[in-house]
Amino acid sequence: MPSIIDETVFGDPSRGLAVVYLCGALLLAGQQGYYVIVEGAAPFYAGLFLSAGMALSGIAESLPKPRRRATGVLRVTALVVLVSMLVILLVTPDRLIN
Repeated sequence: MPSIIDETVFGDPSRGLAVVYLCGALLLAGQQGYYVIVEGAAPFYAGLFLSAGMALSGIAESLPKPRRRATGVLRVTALVVLVSMLVILLVTPDRLIN
């Protein structure tokens, strides 16, 4: 009897979600790059965490169906990145927000 976590984390990847996650990560990284390079603003580190988490999720969703274990590992890694951002925001918000 498979658990709900096993079905969710190690389930089949979705190509539609891969496109959404990868485009979102690209947009966030592009926005960050524009403001830092062109506008001379200080980097917004929370945006970099979001971009990294979305990129990891997008890569996980773009893997072929037989690579379920690698998909699960990338999904868990993306969750760790995003949860670590939340923990940093709660503990020391001045590190992520300028």
